[in-house]
Amino acid sequence: MSPHTLEVLPVSLAEPTAIIEQLEAAVVGKHSFLPVPAQDPARAQLLAASQRAGQPIDAEIALVMSTSGSTGTPKGALLTAGNLISSADATHARLGGEGQWLLAMPAHHIAGIQVLIRSLVAGVEPLALNLSGGFDVTEFTAAARELKETGDRIYTALTPMQLLKAMDTLEGIEGLRLFDAILIGGAALSHRAGEAAAALSISIVTTYGSSETAGGCVYDGRPLPGARGRVRDSRIELGGPMIARGYRNEAGSEAFSEAGWFRTSDAGELVDGRLTVTGRLDAVIDSGGLKLHPEVLERAIADIKGVSAACVVGIPDPRLGQAIVAVYSGTPSPAAIIEGLDDLPRWQLPKQLMHLSALPMIGPGKVDRRAVSRLF
Repeated sequence: MSPHTLEVLPVSLAEPTAIIEQLEAAVVGKHSFLPVPAQDPARAQLLAASQRAGQPIDAEIALVMSTSGSTGTPKGALLTAGNLISSADATHARLGGEGQWLLAMPAHHIAGIQVLIRSLVAGVEPLALNLSGGFDVTEFTAAARELKETGDRIYTALTPMQLLKAMDTLEGIEGLRLFDAILIGGAALSHRAGEAAAALSISIVTTYGSSETAGGCVYDGRPLPGARGRVRDSRIELGGPMIARGYRNEAGSEAFSEAGWFRTSDAGELVDGRLTVTGRLDAVIDSGGLKLHPEVLERAIADIKGVSAACVVGIPDPRLGQAIVAVYSGTPSPAAIIEGLDDLPRWQLPKQLMHLSALPMIGPGKVDRRAVSRLF
């Protein structure tokens, strides 16, 4: 089979379903696409350059899906039709069957793309929110009601922040309750939020995965049918038919050194078949010789009532090597945050704490850690 040319595929926040025909062409092997955000020309240009758009690519590659690039230059995961379809099939198998999907995330990211792929596989037309003005709870609930009238099972995928925003209103809670399952990914969900959702009879499923795994492949701590998970030297490795062929711009990457497996940058534990993510290996903060996974402190801050999001980073410090600093959004005062962290060892408390109206983001649910560092 002769190579394809990698084509740029602009994806609109207002009309993401406009790319359905192109996705179908990619899945049947006619084209290879690089989805880029239509509303962000600078990001689109960066992706096109770094992923060598317009140049030849193996015809088996359906999509080149960029990583968030939160810690460096975006990478491009090489996903085949087999990767995408196996992920969609495994998701439907775990959730209890095919159904109608509501797209509530940007479709140039893997979580959004997979909502469209699952709809293609199920043979249904997806319903999508217009996200050009952000996530609107009223529109979300109206769309949920529309899907519910089909009589089919209905699903959606949200970030933790979207879930929390919807749970803030009675209208949003009503919309959330209509879904047979809501996939939550992009970032860790706080224990407080998970307990609140359960108490409100909202059916959430926490997911773990990435562009390299064609989206989430671990649901509620357990691999999807066909997927595999293991931990080696504290590092999480994921395997199965949804694992990408490698990276477009990193030939021979160690992350794909074993066929069918992806070495993540995350630390974790596997106990009785349940995978727990403890934090990113490349984000560990060394403060005075003591090492902290920032996610540990982030979860503790997020569990404080009224906090909507939190991010912890290390910044250079002449005495400690790295000082622990944090930003958060929500209603509590900085003093209330420190008081809420009373159970933590004192060395884990942030040396600086900043309250923001909103955290800088680089993708659905993903905080831009480099931008946070620059704030200090």
